Amino acid sequence: MTTTNDATTKTQHVTLPCASCGRWNRISAERMSDGPKCGACAAPLGLDHPVLLTDATFDRVIRDTTLPVLVDFYADWCGPCRMMAPAVDELARTSAGTALVAKLDTDASQKIAGRFQIRGIPTVIVFRGGLETKRQSGAMPLPALHAMLG
Repeated sequence: MTTTNDATTKTQHVTLPCASCGRWNRISAERMSDGPKCGACAAPLGLDHPVLLTDATFDRVIRDTTLPVLVDFYADWCGPCRMMAPAVDELARTSAGTALVAKLDTDASQKIAGRFQIRGIPTVIVFRGGLETKRQSGAMPLPALHAMLG
């Protein structure tokens, strides 16, 4: 007879704020591609594209999300950032359930950009368990972004 200990089985999840009402939501990894909605206002949470992070939301998302989180540090005026954007978008679509893909505008969120010493953009950082595990600066194609999560 086989038994499982539910206390040791940890469900992978992401934690993020609703873009519409600001309420924090916890979404199971296995439900990420089901079109989850905010528990407060029922607005779609849109996990099929990169989640926008700010100085106010960054720490909680990184700390409370159990999946790997890939963050693209970018700026709207940056040519290489714009060239890489479609690959980041595709990574978000194809990684739902296994990773969270996010973006942080370094001009709008200078506190976080400074704390992580972002000197060149685009810079991609992967976080696992709230800690930085990989970093790469410069535009990258989709296969290189996938490799960073691997």
